[in-house]
Amino acid sequence: MTKNFIPEFDNDDLYEHHRVIATDGQVPLRVDKFLMNFIENATRNKLQQAAKAGNVLVNDIAVKSNHKVKPKDVVRIVLAHPPQENLLIAEDIPLDIVYEDETIMVVNKPAGLVVHPGHGNPSGTLVNGLIYHIENLPTNSNERPGLVHRIDKDTSGLLVVAKTDFAMAHLSKQFFDRKTNRKYLALVWGNMKDNEGTIEGNIGRSLKNRLQMDVFQEGDFGKHAVTHFKVIERYTYVTLVECKLETGRTHQIRAHFKHIGHTLFNDERYGGNDILKGTTFTKYKQFVENCFKILPRQALHAKTLGFRHPITKEMMKFDSEIPKDITDCLEKWKTYTLNSKE
Repeated sequence: MTKNFIPEFDNDDLYEHHRVIATDGQVPLRVDKFLMNFIENATRNKLQQAAKAGNVLVNDIAVKSNHKVKPKDVVRIVLAHPPQENLLIAEDIPLDIVYEDETIMVVNKPAGLVVHPGHGNPSGTLVNGLIYHIENLPTNSNERPGLVHRIDKDTSGLLVVAKTDFAMAHLSKQFFDRKTNRKYLALVWGNMKDNEGTIEGNIGRSLKNRLQMDVFQEGDFGKHAVTHFKVIERYTYVTLVECKLETGRTHQIRAHFKHIGHTLFNDERYGGNDILKGTTFTKYKQFVENCFKILPRQALHAKTLGFRHPITKEMMKFDSEIPKDITDCLEKWKTYTLNSKE
């Protein structure tokens, strides 16, 4: 893993432009391998083709893919992608609609469904399904139709969609003013010391891996983030917790719990797909690997969503069932815990 870098990223309408500055601790590394650490969904071949086309520059000079990055080098790459309007293709994607009226829709997103199109995911997203089912959706500040908030691809759970400009503005302000009620269920590694508590710390792009978010306790780096938690049940080496979001930062729960030493179970991006707690016995290792197969994603579900209706001003609350992959995994941990006490 490449260490010690300062990432800077820019985007325009037609291209994805990445700029990474290697710092003093950078060890010599091929530029294609260097960039693999920072660009989500980029393949080695894609980066090599970009270099071949003269779109990879080190210190403003086009280089080949085998060029070695050194300390303080400024590495830039430009990846072309279709204009935004070409990404927004209406597709007949089934939606689990929990509630709908003329102004809003609440959907229960399954794990594995990307919320909006982007580089590497031009179609097959929730937004593609939304624009198929609903005409003339309003866009948010990022030109994403209907979306007031989002959850990660491999996180399941509830999302509210705005169907009118007024609903978009009204709901967005509720999220900004922290007047919504969002609760998640998460299975985390380790036996948590406290039954409840609060995790605070600015969240910003990691200085070691741009695909991760990190927690920064001091200074102006990152954005203020607060997560309240309460232990629901303990299963020997993992803990089921309820998380209530006071803020809504990218990867907030995932980053906060990794920061306090309780990474989400099977969260590959944050290292939770390793056996972080427990015994070294072969039988235990096999048990955990079986749990990973049952739950092949981070154990995180957006279970509860509450907000005030934009028109009626009624306080609305929605609750979703825990998905089968999570409940099946919990059942295995329950059985393991009971057997370990005998």
